[in-house]
Amino acid sequence: MAGEALSRPDGRAGNQIRPLVCTRSLLSRADGSAEWSQENTTVLAAVYGPKSVTGKKENPEYASLEVIWKPKSGLSGKFEKEAELIVKRSLESIILAALYPNLGISIILQVINDDGSLLACAMNAACAALVDAGIPLSGLIAAVSCGVTVNNEVVLDLLKSEEQKNVAHVCLVFPSQPVSVVLELASNVDEKPEKQGFTTCVMRGAMDVDQYLTCVDQGRAASAEIAKFLRKSLGQSQVWALLSFLL
Repeated sequence: MAGEALSRPDGRAGNQIRPLVCTRSLLSRADGSAEWSQENTTVLAAVYGPKSVTGKKENPEYASLEVIWKPKSGLSGKFEKEAELIVKRSLESIILAALYPNLGISIILQVINDDGSLLACAMNAACAALVDAGIPLSGLIAAVSCGVTVNNEVVLDLLKSEEQKNVAHVCLVFPSQPVSVVLELASNVDEKPEKQGFTTCVMRGAMDVDQYLTCVDQGRAASAEIAKFLRKSLGQSQVWALLSFLL
C-alpha cells in the first residue's frame, strides 16, 4: 500500500492512523457527550435535545439540527462557520430526524487541541456523542483525513505540520453498514467498510485522480478501524439503553 515505507514526523507509516481514545458522558448537563482524541488532536462534543424550539427552527416534519463549533481560543471565523455546515450535513445523513417533529437537536463542538485532522476528529466526536445521548441513528459514520506529500506519497490521519507542508489533503466521512445503529452495535458483526461511497468529502489543494482514488481506498479501510473502535468504546450498556428507548 502506498506510503507504508514513508518516514513521518511521529514515526508512523503512511497508511497508519494515530491511537484513538473516546471518553463518554463527561458533561452532566448535556444529554450526551463524548471526547474524541487522535493522539494530540482532541474535540469535546456535547448533544442537547431533542428539545423544544421556536420560530424558523420549528419544523412539523422532522427535528432541526444545529451545530456550533467553538475554537480552542478566540472568536469563530470563516473556518468554524464552514466546519459547522459540513458537520451538520454529514450528521443529517444518519439522524432519524422524522421521529422528532417540531423539536431540535444541538451539537456543541469544543476544540481542546489541534494537531491535525481536526475536522475528522470532530466528526467522530459528534457521532459518539449522538449515540451517548440516545439519538436514534440509521448507522454510524467514521471520518479520516488523507493527504498527498510533496513527494507524491499518500498518508493518513495528518499531523498539523503535515497539513501545512502537503500539497493537498482531504477529509473523508464514510457511512457504516446501513442498518440501525442499535442492531449494528448489538450484532457484533465483523467490521466492513461501506462500499457504496462516502458521506462527505472536503478537499484542500489539488491532487490527481490516481492520488484521490488512493486516498479514498486507504480512507475506506481506515474508516472500518475507526468504526470498530467506536463500537467497542460505546459498550453493551449503551446498546441496551438504546434498545429500550427504540423498542
